[in-house]
Amino acid sequence: MFQKSAFQKHIDEKVEDNRRLVEADPHRLDYHLMPPAGLLNDPNGLIHHQGIYHVFFQWNPFETAHGKKAWGHYVSADLINWTLEPAALIPDAWYDKNGCYSGSAVMHDGRMHLFYTGNVKDEGDRRSTYQCLAVSEDGVDFEKKGPVLHLPDGYTPHFRDPKVWKEGDRWLMILGAQNMQGRGEAVLASSNDLTDWEFIGPIAGSGMNGLPDFGYMWECPDLFTLDSKDILIVCPQGLEAEGDDYPNLFQAGYFVGDFDSVANTYTHGDFVELDRGFDFYAPQTFTDDDGRRILIGWMGMTDDQEQDQPTIRNNWIHALTIPRTLEMRDGVLVQQPVAELRQLRGKRKHYSQLALEKDVAFREVAAPSSEILLKFNRPVDGRFEMEIRNDLKISYMDGRFTVQRKTFDGASSEQRTFALDTLSGLQIFLDRSSVEIFINGGEAVATSRYFPAENDDTIEIRGHMYFDLSLWTLEGSAINMF
Repeated sequence: MFQKSAFQKHIDEKVEDNRRLVEADPHRLDYHLMPPAGLLNDPNGLIHHQGIYHVFFQWNPFETAHGKKAWGHYVSADLINWTLEPAALIPDAWYDKNGCYSGSAVMHDGRMHLFYTGNVKDEGDRRSTYQCLAVSEDGVDFEKKGPVLHLPDGYTPHFRDPKVWKEGDRWLMILGAQNMQGRGEAVLASSNDLTDWEFIGPIAGSGMNGLPDFGYMWECPDLFTLDSKDILIVCPQGLEAEGDDYPNLFQAGYFVGDFDSVANTYTHGDFVELDRGFDFYAPQTFTDDDGRRILIGWMGMTDDQEQDQPTIRNNWIHALTIPRTLEMRDGVLVQQPVAELRQLRGKRKHYSQLALEKDVAFREVAAPSSEILLKFNRPVDGRFEMEIRNDLKISYMDGRFTVQRKTFDGASSEQRTFALDTLSGLQIFLDRSSVEIFINGGEAVATSRYFPAENDDTIEIRGHMYFDLSLWTLEGSAINMF
């Protein structure tokens, strides 16, 4: 057991000082992972070992801004009840003094290995970057081993987010990078022992594999096999909006392709956005003991609205998405809520064979933490519209799906729209100030934060349609942050 550092004691004091504000916050989340104080962003080091799920995350516990990041750490036996452990990594070494940035976790020889990016800035704000290793016997206390991969020639210090996995008899590491021409790439390194790493080079990126200029930096890459296809998830920065596509400041999406682990090449198809809402970035996946490929993302965005979120007055901001299982369906990466979330279902309201005519509204009450399941018995004729808590509106008409919300400053509204051939069903998870919409069994997903009035729990459905509706109050989750 390593001695608790002054940094961790400072975290503990900050968390305890913030307890009253968080517990009284009407926007506090009930079943999503959120910070007890400060700012949370990327999920890191997702791993399932000896029956315990580990979710590490980027964390600035001292302010609601993107400053000096540590790695926070939640653990769970069931993906429902979570406990906050001591910070796994803190920025206290010469190679990570300005932040322990994103990375991943693997098990080897009975020990948990964390790979992460050490961020260093000098007096002139010039950046240096190091890919680092920390090791633990118990999955809680970690001993830093220092840098294992230095910045290769041909790349700027925007070189980070190592995701490590075993391929045959060697270990591979994929990283996000920016080359000296200012183009984003996903690059590869290999090792036989997790300590000595050899840089291989890019396998995908802007200007490669038939892509045009496709962003100045690629973050948080993740390469894995699913249903005999090799999926590359990546977060390109610098994409301009094209019609309905790429409306957020930064994007998160995937390629479907084939990875040749002998030639170290990757061929792929088109880029597809993973989530069509306002607040989704930096997803990471892992495989649990049941063989499920599970994804968790950051339910946030570093945009101009970030500092308008009302939780800042209570000294916390952002959260992680619910865990989602992944599968391929007709060449599309489908996301579905993990089955464990059904354990949260409490009181149910159910309506069968409802029929709405045009200009007629169906009204109900949904608790701030709810699951809404809506199945259409016939194709929607005309317009479908659902308004949630007088703040968020979902609509479908003429092959287009739209999510609209009030801006965080309350001055106006904004929307995200995308093409959808047909609408057959919706599964919606509400958690006080978040909404995750799974469309047509997870063929599309839209994730957003929203901040409705505390006393407004109404939902209203309008249009011309025939549907079944179930509403559950979600309860029973324990997020032990204090």
